[in-house]
Amino acid sequence: MHTARRPRRYVAHHWLTLLGPALRYSSTRDAYVLRGVGGRRGPVLREDRRHMQRRRLQGPERRRTRAV
Repeated sequence: MHTARRPRRYVAHHWLTLLGPALRYSSTRDAYVLRGVGGRRGPVLREDRRHMQRRRLQGPERRRTRAV
């Protein structure tokens, strides 16, 4: 059986908290899927952490540099 890879959708942490009873964590996908039918249908959700990394890298000195 051929299965198409479903795209990951990034959602805010508070949405995962609200939808928690309807979702389960799939370690093979490293994402949250719907309980019961999530193996084949429905969204594949991941927590949106991309904005956290951008905030952390702001400022004049972003790289770890050493004086020679």
